[in-house]
Amino acid sequence: MTTTDGSATAGSTSDVPPGVMTDPAVPIAAVGLRKTYRDRTVLDGVDLHVGAGQVVGLLGPNGAGKTTTVKSLLGMVHLDGGSASVLGRPAGDPAARRALGYLPEQFQYPGWLDGRQVLATHARLIGLPRSEHDRAISDALHLVGLAGRGGDRVSGYSKGMQQRLGLATAVLGSPTLVILDEPTSALDPIGRREVRDLIRALRDRGTAVLLNSHLLGEVEQVCDHIVILDRGRVVRSGALSDIAVGAEVRVGVARLDDGALAILQGFGRVTARDGETALVALDDVAAVPALAAALVRGGHGIRELVPVQRSLEDVFVDLVGPNEGEDR
Repeated sequence: MTTTDGSATAGSTSDVPPGVMTDPAVPIAAVGLRKTYRDRTVLDGVDLHVGAGQVVGLLGPNGAGKTTTVKSLLGMVHLDGGSASVLGRPAGDPAARRALGYLPEQFQYPGWLDGRQVLATHARLIGLPRSEHDRAISDALHLVGLAGRGGDRVSGYSKGMQQRLGLATAVLGSPTLVILDEPTSALDPIGRREVRDLIRALRDRGTAVLLNSHLLGEVEQVCDHIVILDRGRVVRSGALSDIAVGAEVRVGVARLDDGALAILQGFGRVTARDGETALVALDDVAAVPALAAALVRGGHGIRELVPVQRSLEDVFVDLVGPNEGEDR
């Protein structure tokens, strides 16, 4: 659903605060976002950057601050500190809100309207010229797999179809920034695959996407950059390729005796052993060359020394621990 009304909202300002990038080509630039509700700090210095054509995944357990971060970018939350710009304007600025596409996690459209009528309403709200309505609506319906169903009443849509209609409102008018909050929550495996294809298509056309999702596998397949929140703080941020490579190496030597094990344990923790091969969790992944040199000096011939590719789920669990529910 595209954020639409042209009125000022809590948290919007007429000028972007100092230190925040105001280049319209930069979809999102947020620095030091802070928000406290009574005695509970929800955001504690969150930095977030989304570049043009970039797909950024926002991850975190329940209560980590993901939804508050998204709402602050839309001007729906009054921040206690920090600042943000969206498409070069202050977060919450009416022009910025009209220029981006947004799919909230929970939404509902009047059942007596048909799909095209819902999209026509959004087209008017975002200021799309009337002459462009029919083409833009048809393009959006086609993009989300509802071509031919736009004339059906919303009350006759399945939950998955309603989710697709919500996606259609978010991409209506080809915005340069789309914010998706749990876009695959109501979809079956085929629908989730189609949403992944949609996100890739948006990226290919230069659209930036901020994806808030708890489905790590979905994020891992489509995002270039990951931001992991826990208890209101960014605990890891970076390219997926960098985040998913853990500080672990598989070391194979000619003879894995006590001497070789002592060398390995000097650089980290041996987490597994199979014959003459050991898996080592390093204190510092940059120490791999020094580890190799120490083994050679000790007379332990190296047969393999391979960094271990970890899944995003492995990294996520290591950083935030088991999900403890809403009261984290």
